[in-house]
Amino acid sequence: MTTIAQLLNAKGDQIWSVEPKATIFEALEIMSEKEIGALLVMEDGKLTGIFSERDYARKVILKDKSSKETPVGELMTKKVFYIDSQKTINDCMAMMTAKRIRHVPVIDDNQVMGIVTIGDVVKQIISEQEVTIHHLENYITGSH
Repeated sequence: MTTIAQLLNAKGDQIWSVEPKATIFEALEIMSEKEIGALLVMEDGKLTGIFSERDYARKVILKDKSSKETPVGELMTKKVFYIDSQKTINDCMAMMTAKRIRHVPVIDDNQVMGIVTIGDVVKQIISEQEVTIHHLENYITGSH
């Protein structure tokens, strides 16, 4: 079973973040430019929250806030669920499903190591299942 560390190693550990004082508009510009669905909110090297497309839809648009004036820190999700790099992708999928989240920071020893998305996890699970199916087909047909 693939660990989160192995997944990060394969996909890369690039972290995109903003400070809490950045505007929602600035966060959206970064998300659009990088083609990502969420940004970590960091202050002095510490994770203080996460801001996602879902936050924008539910907390900016529906509450009639100005994206050019409202700071990310005001509307970010403050309770951030995270995972450590030694957990498996199945552990991560279980947490994402239970908590209904799509972006999970990877944190080891209080340091952000990267971020894993639901797409990353699903892609890896499918890849592992394809390998298992191939091995089973070979076993059944006797063509090792």
